[in-house]
Amino acid sequence: QVQLVESGGGQVQAGGSLTLTCTHSGRTFTRYAMAWFRQAPGKEREFLSAINWSGDNTYHAEVARGRFAISRDNAKNTMTLQMNSLKPEDTAVYYCAVTLRGTLVKTTDEYDFWGQGTQVTVSS
Repeated sequence: QVQLVESGGGQVQAGGSLTLTCTHSGRTFTRYAMAWFRQAPGKEREFLSAINWSGDNTYHAEVARGRFAISRDNAKNTMTLQMNSLKPEDTAVYYCAVTLRGTLVKTTDEYDFWGQGTQVTVSS
């Protein structure tokens, strides 16, 4: 059974940092690109960052560029999102996802497997 499990969410004050981790199991995803998305209440799911299978190519949405860093450790079956300088508008449920398409893509319908999400709340 394929599982993607996000962890590391929580509540933080504005200006703080959090590191989210996505752990995958049940299938080998080490040869596929992965990504982070988020969804705030009443809004569509939003692409943040993607990373290729080897970890040497990444792509960030404008909202993540300069503040968020994506990485992966295929030996541990994990992917992380380091988030710095957090703002109240970063409050959302954060999801990890896997695409079987072999390239870095950024729309939700191009991703084939999703985690259940982890809540991040940034207070002012």
